[in-house]
Order: sequence, then structure tokens, then C-alpha cells
Amino acid sequence: MIRIATPDDIPVLHALVRELAAYEKALDEVVASEEQLAEALFGDRPAAYAHVATADDDSGDGGEVIGFALWFLNFSTWRGVHGICLEDLYVRPERRGGGHGRALLTELARICVERGYERLEWSVLDWNAPSIAFYESLGARPQDEWTVYRLTDGALASLGGGDGAV
Repeated sequence: MIRIATPDDIPVLHALVRELAAYEKALDEVVASEEQLAEALFGDRPAAYAHVATADDDSGDGGEVIGFALWFLNFSTWRGVHGICLEDLYVRPERRGGGHGRALLTELARICVERGYERLEWSVLDWNAPSIAFYESLGARPQDEWTVYRLTDGALASLGGGDGAV
């Protein structure tokens, strides 16, 4: 049901990213191409990793990809070890409730335990009550004392361009 993504999965991963963005009411923000996704996951210096959830079938080919988890390593200076930052977790709506999301998170937790990572972290939109309830049912707890900040587009270019103006 869960396996490491392969380069052959890039088209469906890209489609799932777009589906997730549409679900989050932000499809217009997706500018990543299949080529960029392939480079990030399978290029000379991969910086991200992905696992896919497949539909159960008896064909022996692993089944249709119906969900994914895309993640990268972070680092805790307080704990002195890496952790996993889950960038995206998505299961197609018609396949939810079948245990695929839980299986993807279980695999990432297994990787953390196996490698000595001490955190598995992700963000969730405040309005996404079904996901929040699901995460809390697994024992995850919100980190309400932290606020996420982000630089993009012109503000990032301005700051990174050296003039410091925003």
C-alpha cells in the first residue's frame, strides 16, 4: 500500500500536488513543473523525498497511486538531530477513510524511529477540521505558540538581492 516514489510516478505526483492545491483553495499558486519535481526528488542532489499510497489490487504492479507524502529533512538545534518535515500529505477524496493517510504517516514515523530522528512535523490549514481531527487522533498536537512566516516573490527577491528593502 505504501512505497517509495520512483521517477515513473512524477506525472501522478504532479497531478496530486495540483489536486491538493485545489483542495486548499490555492491552485493558482502552483507553478512547479513535472521537471522541477523530478529534479527535486531524483536529480543529482535530491532535497526532497516522496512516498506514495497505492490502491490495493491483485495485479502485482502495486496498484494505482491514490495519495502521497512529500517530505524533507529539517534539523533541531535543541535536540541536535534531524527530523522530518512533511511538506504535503494528500489522499484523493474518494479514497479517504481507507487507512492510506495513516499508513503514509506511519511510514514516516518508522523512518524517524529507525534513523534516530526525534520530530515529525507538518503544517495544516486552520480551517481544515477533518485533517486536524485525523492528526489529533494519531496523537499529534498543534504548536500554537509558533507562527509560520514566509518570504516569496518580490519580498524574497528584494531581500535576497541585497538591498534589504521589502
